Amino acid sequence: MRRRLSLVLVALAAFLAVLGPMVRWYDYPRVVEVPANQYQTVVLQAKDATLIDYSTLTGVPHQTVTIVQTLKGDAAAAAAEKKRTGRDVVVWDGLSYVLGTDGKMISSIPEVYVFDAHTQEPVHCCGESVDGDPVTRTGIEYKFPFDTQPRDYQYYDPQTRTSAPILYQGTREYRGMKVYYFTQTIPWTRVVFPKTMPAGITGLTPASITALGYQRWYTTTREFWVDPVTGAPVNGEEQHHEELRFAKGSGKAPVTVFEGDVKIRPDYLDATFRQISSQRQLVLGMTTYLPWGAPVLGAVLLGLAFLFEARGRSRGDRKGKRGSVGDGDEDGGARQVPPPQRAPAAPLLGQAVGPLGLDQVDQSEAR
Repeated sequence: MRRRLSLVLVALAAFLAVLGPMVRWYDYPRVVEVPANQYQTVVLQAKDATLIDYSTLTGVPHQTVTIVQTLKGDAAAAAAEKKRTGRDVVVWDGLSYVLGTDGKMISSIPEVYVFDAHTQEPVHCCGESVDGDPVTRTGIEYKFPFDTQPRDYQYYDPQTRTSAPILYQGTREYRGMKVYYFTQTIPWTRVVFPKTMPAGITGLTPASITALGYQRWYTTTREFWVDPVTGAPVNGEEQHHEELRFAKGSGKAPVTVFEGDVKIRPDYLDATFRQISSQRQLVLGMTTYLPWGAPVLGAVLLGLAFLFEARGRSRGDRKGKRGSVGDGDEDGGARQVPPPQRAPAAPLLGQAVGPLGLDQVDQSEAR
């Protein structure tokens, strides 16, 4: 029985020793991915901001400017791309729109962002675009890769349609979670006007504003606090500035289009943190808990197998020694005396009680 149990424990130990590395280095890169049908909405706000009034082309103070960002996974487009290339991709249909304190929309910019579901690398297909204009992205956007590394990344800016380094600035602690802190600054850059302008203003189009001699300029500094396990930002802020400028030498002052410190609304910040914390545990199960826990448990089981085997051999040795008592001396001079009829001899009493007590102890230890 002990020999059989030892063999079972050795087999389990070998299985666990293989399971841990296999989960981490084989299953993890293939199983962990961004869902193709994911849908999420984030609401950001800028308090005491400035927003343009296009009817007068002047900057107006606003108590609260709201920016709504939605990302909707196009599962059908992702499935078609996988059928065509065999690659797991995510196709996000994004939309960002800006609302003033009165709830009126100032601008709206749609996006189609396509990336590898496992590595976050951009994929150029499925109508990749910003505000209807075809683009070819380099770098990441919205989310960092799983197992984010403490280094700089290329991060795509949809306003300038270019990528620039987002710098790793060290670790921080956010709500008890160790996160990586990244910053990116986009210098003042001339950008195109949004194609969707505020409704209700006669003749207001990007072309009409351009005809007046205005140019749209933009700069921003963005900050991300990123969970390195999932690559998802648990928090983000952006110091955003936009202006209407005339050509150099005109002598006319610029007009503020938008100026404010944009932050995630607290209720969405809480919901985001809860969701990321839950997803983090699932990923850690494949990157840390199983890869390290399985081999350690295997080593424990292997140790138990050796222990049971050693106890079994020790018990066999003790039985052999007891069996040799009373067989006579080396010259054969001693004779075995038949036991009395009414009372068993001492050696028989020892054989009946001694091994029984040992068996009980060994069986309870085996259990």
